[in-house]
Amino acid sequence: MHESKISQDLPKPELYKQLAGELQSLIAGEPDLIANLANTSALLYHSLPDLNWAGFYLMKGGELVVGPFQGKPACVRIAVGKGVCGTAVARRTTMLVPNVHEFPGHIACDAASNSEIVIPMIVNDAVIGVLDIDSPKLGRFDEEDRAGIERLVEILARSF
Repeated sequence: MHESKISQDLPKPELYKQLAGELQSLIAGEPDLIANLANTSALLYHSLPDLNWAGFYLMKGGELVVGPFQGKPACVRIAVGKGVCGTAVARRTTMLVPNVHEFPGHIACDAASNSEIVIPMIVNDAVIGVLDIDSPKLGRFDEEDRAGIERLVEILARSF
């Protein structure tokens, strides 16, 4: 069993540097997509402060379908272009939303969520899914989080 020793009190650049190292060791030599996504969502959920959901939606049949995650039960399917996750797929870019209640068309799977960051996973120029992270705290995610989490998604995408 893997046990993270990352302190949530670290400055964000150092926190994400340590998370990158832990993620690399977790997925090293493991080719199974679901196993790697499950361990990644658990690592993030238990290592980053102020989260209430961390997980993946995968592209299947032209829509996003919930994959491995940590948190309360989630919406199962999301259309491309809908909500924060579907918009990230349509735009092929990270969506950093300080207040989800101000995002037109936000899909509220957990009423406690107030801010969100969604990073598309792009492999061989195709969006294969997204990493979705929610927080009950308004403005929880910033540019340091964006850079750090995008780096983690890059590491993960290389394992596919």
